[in-house]
Amino acid sequence: MNIAFFEIKEKEKVFFESRLAGHTLFFFEGTIQEELTKEEPFDIVSLFIYSQIEDHLLSLLPNLKYLQTRSSGYEHVKCKSLYSREIKVSNVSGYGGPAVAEFAFSLLLNISRHTHTALERSERGNGNYLDLKGFELQGKTVGIIGLGTIGTQMAKIARGFGMKIIGYTRTYRPVYDEIGIELTGLHELLGKADVLMLALPLTPSTTHIINMHNSALIKPKAVIINIARCEVMEPLLYITLPNTIASDVCNDITLARKENFFYTPHMAYYTQEALQRILETSLKNMQQFLTGKTPQNCLKLACEKEY
Repeated sequence: MNIAFFEIKEKEKVFFESRLAGHTLFFFEGTIQEELTKEEPFDIVSLFIYSQIEDHLLSLLPNLKYLQTRSSGYEHVKCKSLYSREIKVSNVSGYGGPAVAEFAFSLLLNISRHTHTALERSERGNGNYLDLKGFELQGKTVGIIGLGTIGTQMAKIARGFGMKIIGYTRTYRPVYDEIGIELTGLHELLGKADVLMLALPLTPSTTHIINMHNSALIKPKAVIINIARCEVMEPLLYITLPNTIASDVCNDITLARKENFFYTPHMAYYTQEALQRILETSLKNMQQFLTGKTPQNCLKLACEKEY
């Protein structure tokens, strides 16, 4: 088959070339909207988060049978033509559990101990720390919204810190009892959490799951760690809430000037182990499709993904 890869790096190219012998492979460094300018005979397309699938691009791919995104998020590949043409679509769910969960706690520890401020002062030769009194995680209540792979991993880390863990999710799994997660309603969780962690996908039902109404329940001094998409919180909350907020993704650069808002580039997933899992899972999904099977991470885009 003709297989096209977009947003591909040299190391990834070598990986797929060595494992997909017998197929015609095409590699593009740019996004699909940058690189796809004419009709192409691709049967399979593999892309990453910056490639935006739209109807006019799909019209240039008359042979397309399978589309995969090498990411857990998939809002960039939602397109009506995918439904009407019955093109199979898959993502890579679960690859970033340890990486993203650990990164969330690195943000939390940075806030709880003012590490960023201390480092900046030290670089300038300033050893003053008396105004940087922090707080301990032990004994605090962490509320995790979304208990998939990442949220569950967060809970395991929280247990190691001696935190009380409460969680909100649509589905129950026995592992929650093993870890010691107390499942609650959303409003109860917002009212009890000293640390609020958001770890759920962006779907119609999770958009603004934290909003101007229920945010009034959040403790004024609770720390909010959002490693989900920005849109799970109503935009105005990033400005109006008195809480310290940290995010792995920030769509509004003006928030960078807000004293109690911290953000990083979209890098929570970016570890060598997670990147290897992306490659291996993407390959496995593709090989399953090539042998007539349904990819293990096949998405039903007309439905909301559980969290």
